[in-house]
Amino acid sequence: MSSAMATRLSDLFGNSRIIAGLLVNLLSSICIVFINKWIYVHYGFPNMTLTLIHFVVTWLGLFTCQKMDIFSPKSLRPSKIILLALSFCGFVVFTNLSLQSNTIGTYQLAKTMTTPVIIVIQTMYYRKTFSTKIKLTLVPITLGVILNSYYDVKFNLLGMIFATLGVFVTSLYQVWVGAKQHELQVNSMQLLYYQAPMSSAFLLVLVPFFEPLTGEGGIFGPWSFQALGMVLLSGVIAFLVNLSIYWIIGNTSPVTYNMFGHFKFCITLLGGYVLFQDPLSLNQGLGILCTLSGILAYTHFKLAEQEEGKSKLTQRP
Repeated sequence: MSSAMATRLSDLFGNSRIIAGLLVNLLSSICIVFINKWIYVHYGFPNMTLTLIHFVVTWLGLFTCQKMDIFSPKSLRPSKIILLALSFCGFVVFTNLSLQSNTIGTYQLAKTMTTPVIIVIQTMYYRKTFSTKIKLTLVPITLGVILNSYYDVKFNLLGMIFATLGVFVTSLYQVWVGAKQHELQVNSMQLLYYQAPMSSAFLLVLVPFFEPLTGEGGIFGPWSFQALGMVLLSGVIAFLVNLSIYWIIGNTSPVTYNMFGHFKFCITLLGGYVLFQDPLSLNQGLGILCTLSGILAYTHFKLAEQEEGKSKLTQRP
């Protein structure tokens, strides 16, 4: 196992383009959390409007990529992706509301519950089976999240509701993205190219009902150039996150992306406590370690199962 891991790492770091892609993803994924939190804390920018700006910038970025022949769009029927576009809205809006209402630590830890929820959805509705080892790793992940939430000094019931909704909708979205890519024979960029404008249209209709348009805190309110600059920057970084996720998975594997995710998870938690002075109790620290151990065990077993599956395929006559 160690020699296979060493070969994997040497192959990875032997390719400078992959390192560049990983670095772009690392910086953009960490920056987007801190910039969005900064926008909420220091400017009070409306959440759904920020999400709408992210979607529009992502679509403009994809349109530019398509014009540069980075990918070729595929014609899709709107009825085929309407549920996906709605879940995309819900996943980004609720995740951002969770970030706005919770400490960065609680926000990050709540997101780890996506893995257990995906496994439950795939087991119940898609009849997919998982090994006992994989199922057991969900115990420390869930226990750690409960420990952290229980001992969070800044515990916020509304924040936990948003976090729970965010996890549920994100899990649905991730399961549907995989299913739709397979069903429609498209890659994630081609799917996002159609999904982003449709999701933008949904939010454009909803924003006036939930957020003010003019005056203090409205999209057309008296925002400073600094605030608008930060909002635009956050939109560009959101596009870079989406683009780099697609690029890393396309050029390495989902497992590499997930392993890399654990590293980002630790840095983001640390940054939250340093930049926003989020309080951290000993029990919360234990909860974080508990969840992290579960995530690492899950990745280790998943990697081992994939290697085993590959070796069985190559051994067939």
